[in-house]
Amino acid sequence: MAIIEVKNLSKTYASGTHALRDVSLTIEKGEIFALLGPNGAGKTTLIGIITGVVNKTSGAVTVLGKDIVRDYRFTRSRIGLVPQEILLDPFLTVEESLCYQRGFYGKKRDDALIKNILQSLSLWDKRTQQVRTLSGGMKRRVLIGKALTNEPEILFLDEPTAGVDVELRKDMWAQVAQLRERGTTVILTTHYIEEAELMADRIGIITGGELKIVERKSELLKKLGDKKLLVTLSAPLARIPDALKKYGLALSEDGTQISYRYGTNTAHVTEFLADLERQNIAVQDIDTRTRSLEEIFVELINQK
Repeated sequence: MAIIEVKNLSKTYASGTHALRDVSLTIEKGEIFALLGPNGAGKTTLIGIITGVVNKTSGAVTVLGKDIVRDYRFTRSRIGLVPQEILLDPFLTVEESLCYQRGFYGKKRDDALIKNILQSLSLWDKRTQQVRTLSGGMKRRVLIGKALTNEPEILFLDEPTAGVDVELRKDMWAQVAQLRERGTTVILTTHYIEEAELMADRIGIITGGELKIVERKSELLKKLGDKKLLVTLSAPLARIPDALKKYGLALSEDGTQISYRYGTNTAHVTEFLADLERQNIAVQDIDTRTRSLEEIFVELINQK
């Protein structure tokens, strides 16, 4: 079931900058969707439009079947947003920050809910501390806590682990997994490729305001994560023999290793190894590896 539908969405700022160009996207209920892209790609603008923070230029967006402009009260009440910037009142306590945030949604005070959120984010022991006394990582947790106070069906995380140490980052990954188990739909933007590779069900890659690809993580890796054969030679080569150039090989600087990208067709590997033998090239070791999501990401954003 689609929980968010984006159709032909575009955004042009007064400066003339085209932040989004004809973006269409469907987010399914209960999934974790990762939006990857370099700085200025349009990630934050897309999130801003869906959450009602930024006005669109053209196109349409619906949340749970409701238009975000006509039915803004309904759609915004179903969404939680963790922004990139740490926007917190420094003199409120951690607990007050969450309680006040729930009030902004017009919801009744719920001490049990607030306690549960604070405990799940390891903030219960810090509930009486003023926000200004917290570390950057703990402030990030408070932002997530605030976004959960209205019990959202959809949670947007815009660079949630930026500036957070590895330990806290792993804790936040665990929190996102728990949210998904409770049925919350999570959309995150990130610069950390390992976050998308670890958590996401589907991945979208955006650059220059255009959505280049949207695919299930497993399918993306299967389609684009072709394999590489690393052949270590018994003796170094000065150059690739002409008879082997059809394979598009790469020779290491010291001439001791050949790399061959062969996709999913293993028959080509057998042919390649046979040709090595015909060229009297002695092999010391053979290893294989699959392209990582990071390599795929870099390749796609650099495509013209």
